[in-house]
Amino acid sequence: MSTFGKNLKNLRNLNKMNQREFALKMNTSQQRVSEWECDKVEPSLYNIIKIINVLDTTFEELTEGISVDNNLQD
Repeated sequence: MSTFGKNLKNLRNLNKMNQREFALKMNTSQQRVSEWECDKVEPSLYNIIKIINVLDTTFEELTEGISVDNNLQD
């Protein structure tokens, strides 16, 4: 099973950026990037859109393999 954080880290690495470089492009801190990659904090929708643009990826690639929590109800 994949997580958002794992996918983000993999895509960042594919783009040959370290956390600091990515944070600068995202206009955020390296600590915040680390929190996203460790699945401690979820980025806002605004930041997800920025991530997609900075990493030149798609929402589908960013969320590939992520399981939806079965406890969530509509």
